[in-house]
Amino acid sequence: MSASFHEMWADLRPIGRDGGTGGYHRYAWTGADADCRAWFRAQATARGMTYETDRNGNQWAHLGDPTAGDAVALGSHLDSVPSGGAFDGPLGVVSSFAAIDELRRKGAEFTRPVRVANFSDEEGARFGLACVGSRLAAGALAPDAARALRDADGTTLAAAMERAGQDPEALGPDPERLARIGAFVELHIEQGRALDLTGDRIGVASAIWPHGRWRFDFRGEANHAGTTRLEDRRDPMLAYAATVLAARRAAASAGALATFGKVAVEPNGVNAVPSLVRGWLDSRAADHTTLEALVTAVEQAASESAAQEGTTVDVVRESFSPEVSFGAGLRDTLVELLNGAVPVLPTGAGHDAGILSGTLPSAMLFVRNPTGTSHSPAENAAEDDCTAGVTALADVLEGLACA
Repeated sequence: MSASFHEMWADLRPIGRDGGTGGYHRYAWTGADADCRAWFRAQATARGMTYETDRNGNQWAHLGDPTAGDAVALGSHLDSVPSGGAFDGPLGVVSSFAAIDELRRKGAEFTRPVRVANFSDEEGARFGLACVGSRLAAGALAPDAARALRDADGTTLAAAMERAGQDPEALGPDPERLARIGAFVELHIEQGRALDLTGDRIGVASAIWPHGRWRFDFRGEANHAGTTRLEDRRDPMLAYAATVLAARRAAASAGALATFGKVAVEPNGVNAVPSLVRGWLDSRAADHTTLEALVTAVEQAASESAAQEGTTVDVVRESFSPEVSFGAGLRDTLVELLNGAVPVLPTGAGHDAGILSGTLPSAMLFVRNPTGTSHSPAENAAEDDCTAGVTALADVLEGLACA
């Protein structure tokens, strides 16, 4: 692997890392995020690239004229989920700079401008909505709605951005900037085991499953855990638990995915029957019809369980991303540039490339994940596979942007 990759990885690795678990806490507009952003700017400056932050907080490093059109853009994100892995996002950013270094070392002549991007708040770990930076740029998220997003402490996105030195009033679509990009390629660790099972180091994305987040609010009656008879209780936790099990059964039946991975309880006392249990459902499927039927089944199960326990439930869809089929033109070009020796596969994980695909030609490269584990400190990629990823990205960049 190139020395530049090792150096960048070593510099970035400690930022936002929990020394006990090894997981990362790089949430948008926090101190760890600021350190990651400073790292990105330093990498751009060290390479003589023009650096800027756009109106939505996305960072850009420009090789060539920043105002020129038909640019080839690379990149991903640097933020993380709670206790996330080292590779999800950062591998794509580090590999982008490393691919440029590789081509410069071999004396390649760039005939198209090149960009490297770090998209802000991709994971949505703090404010609950994924891909905020790319959604805003593409006009898929209204600025007022973005500014009003709140974290668990009640801090708005607008307030957090102001504290970080970014102007939230500037948020909004960025069509002129995106129009100057002729192709966007995002390299990412595969968040699954498809490549490991086939023995391939690198893959090309064909599509992203439709997916969304739904909030289930189960409301009952707070009471004393030691004095309230079981038959007198209106316990929303029971309805919530039944819904979690029902979601698992429905997903298995549909060949889809349903996960309740976040829950909030009020009053959250060991010796108190809850008055409110709020759970968030993440659901994904290969097509919209299957996903819609799955969520409907979970909502029905929630309503029935709530009624049985003398409680109520309200369901709010907080976000939704439709199915993305990456354009065959750029996708097939990537396969051709990699000599046709790579599998083409779909993914259930959302990415900035999926958001941007509706606005500009976008494609993705995947690097093998030996265990399939992601969004966890155990997430990993072998050094040889990371090397193959940098080489593949350099080959793609050379084919798209060099003479």
